[in-house]
This record gives sequence, C-alpha cells and structure tokens, in this order.
Amino acid sequence: MEFKIFQIENPDQLNLILGHSHFIKTVEDIHEALVNTVPGIKFGLAFCEASEKRLIRWSGNDAELIRLAQKNMSHIKAGHSFIIFMKQAYPINVLHAIKRVPEVCRIYCATANPVQVILAETEQGSGIMGVIDGQSTIGVETENDIVERKALLRKFGYKF
Repeated sequence: MEFKIFQIENPDQLNLILGHSHFIKTVEDIHEALVNTVPGIKFGLAFCEASEKRLIRWSGNDAELIRLAQKNMSHIKAGHSFIIFMKQAYPINVLHAIKRVPEVCRIYCATANPVQVILAETEQGSGIMGVIDGQSTIGVETENDIVERKALLRKFGYKF
C-alpha cells in the first residue's frame, strides 16, 4: 500500500463538499438535492464510478465548476467518491439535503479552505483515508474574537 497526498485544486477558494457514496445514481440525486434546496445555486459535481466502466460521472449547471470537479476527481480516482464545487450557496445551505441522499455514505469535508486529501493506493485501486481541512489551530479565542465571530455570523445572515 502506498499513501499519497493530493492538494485539491481550488484557485478561487470556492466552497466545496467532498464525500463518499455507493451507487451511480448519486450524480442525478445530488444534482436534484442541490437545485431543490437552493434555487439559483451554481455547481459542478464529479463522481468516481467504482465498477463497470469506472468513469468520472458528472453533472452541474456551471461549465467552469464542472471542469474543476472533473479535474480534481481525475487525480483522486477513489471509487464512489464525489466532489461538488459551488457558487451562490454555502455548504451549510445544502449539507442536510446531501446527507439525505440515499446513496451518500459520508461527508469528508465541506469548506472553502485549502484541502489535502490523504489517499491510500493498493493494487485494487485508491481510497480516501481522510482530509486535512485548512490549517492547524494556534490558540484559544479571546473575548474580542468572540465578538468578531458573532458579528461575522450576523453579517452573513445566519444569526439575528
């Protein structure tokens, strides 16, 4: 077995969701979950098929985001994994809908931070062992940091 680290290519720091599912139907069901949850969302989705033709299946409504998703999954190559890049929505807006898709087994991360994917490769194929989402914590928030955090949530409209 060989371990590899792949840096997700995300030049515009877009929000992304990386996950694992179990069936080719994932592509259509996630597409429907996204557009039914956030009208006007722009996204690209790519899914690594694990048997039969073993293709990168894809969907979306933004050509740039679709290409970005396809490009990243062509490097990850882990069976039944998927990635979604999105605009005009945040992961918090769609995560519950994606988790309710019957084929979705797990979400590795939902972020706009830099992401490294830890892959294991064997003679059978590759799989995602985990992710590194952003950078390591360097301290404990102060009272001023709490005020800033709460102001940011209100700025985004998530709190009153």
